[in-house]
Amino acid sequence: MEQATTGSLASLGGESMGTRWSVRLYARPGADLHALHAGIQQQLDQVVAQMSTWEAQSDISRYRRAAAGSWQAIPEGFAQVLDCAIEVARASDGAFDPTLGPLVDLWGFGSAGTPRRVPSGEDIERARAQCGWQRLQRRAGGRELLQPGGLQLDLSAIAKGHGANLAAGHLRAHGIAAALVEVGGEVRGYGRKPDGQPWRVLVESAADEGAGEQELPARVLQLEDAAVATSGDRWHRFEQDGQRYAHTLDPRSGRSVADAAAAVTVVAADAMHADAWATALTVMGAQAGLDFARAHGLAARFVVRAPDPARGPALHETMTDAFQAYLAA
Repeated sequence: MEQATTGSLASLGGESMGTRWSVRLYARPGADLHALHAGIQQQLDQVVAQMSTWEAQSDISRYRRAAAGSWQAIPEGFAQVLDCAIEVARASDGAFDPTLGPLVDLWGFGSAGTPRRVPSGEDIERARAQCGWQRLQRRAGGRELLQPGGLQLDLSAIAKGHGANLAAGHLRAHGIAAALVEVGGEVRGYGRKPDGQPWRVLVESAADEGAGEQELPARVLQLEDAAVATSGDRWHRFEQDGQRYAHTLDPRSGRSVADAAAAVTVVAADAMHADAWATALTVMGAQAGLDFARAHGLAARFVVRAPDPARGPALHETMTDAFQAYLAA
């Protein structure tokens, strides 16, 4: 158990991956906070350089443009993220899929600039034909990736978690015994504070549509060496013909998840896995996702909307026993 026995609480922050990052850490007197800040920013900039589809010269964009039949070298970090993505894709039976780039662009949630709209069934099937994590082929210890033709990786559902892991690893390597890292809502905490207590993290609540946060009890997690990520339908969505469509797409159907939970929170050993599993469980749907999480021992909390004749839409939560184990007393 790592415990910050000396030093004071410091806060760092910045921007990356289209969002903000923040760090709380206990540093010894005289610690170079500017160097720590620069190091964290460098780690996150590396994720962008490797995995941002909005950057034309990134490794992922280069792979998208590669000729069919060519093998593309990928950096070590990229390979690690792909390892995790394939692991979760296989375990979730395709509810998570790192190759759904054509579908993301088709629905208007990607970097292609396509307007957000409901595509035709024919367009969805054409895009689905270009997807499929089973098409991924690697060699050289996972450091070379085959472009079979038209395969478009999209790692946005896992990259921020990877970034939080990298930032935490950087701090640990530079002698920081306790830190709480947050990148765009994905959190990685390690170590204990000088008073011996673990980090306490308030779980995101999804208050909208007239359902106030007071309708759900505040949930505080204790993170000594763990991570938490939240996914759901309230961050990016659009409406068409009175119907709401979430940015979370089901790779198995090519369509927006119809019964997505308002929020799915997952606690895992690292932020990359928490990030990926939060997406996978959201794709499965509120009930199927909960059943899967319980069956596989995942620490997950689901916030769902339910009609209330007297008060209008309301929010309800369910959680697995594994999630409850992380709750602060």
